[in-house]
Amino acid sequence: VQLQASGGGSVQAGDSLTLSCAASGRIFSSAVINWFRQDPGKEREFVASIRWGAGTTYYADFVKGRFTISRDTAKNTVYLQINSLKLEDTATYYCARGTTPGTGPYYSWGQGTLVTVSS
Repeated sequence: VQLQASGGGSVQAGDSLTLSCAASGRIFSSAVINWFRQDPGKEREFVASIRWGAGTTYYADFVKGRFTISRDTAKNTVYLQINSLKLEDTATYYCARGTTPGTGPYYSWGQGTLVTVSS
């Protein structure tokens, strides 16, 4: 299963953005699709994940209600909606397929989509 992340761009603080992670091939119900982000010079950090079958969601503490992860099983796509974007949300966002939220191993990664937030 290959993943392709998209939807990033240059936005202003306070805007909203929805990222997409499209999967090719069948995703098993036990699979977890994770979103991570990484800013240059910083470590990669877990953002959110969703279990494909049940739709159960998991979030990092810093999300604080601004991020929403969802999936469309018919489109084989996971979304990450980010509201009230902040300057510190600037990063490259990656999706990854695994079996445990926020924990490896990861079996496939999307190529990343860059989000740049300006004031």
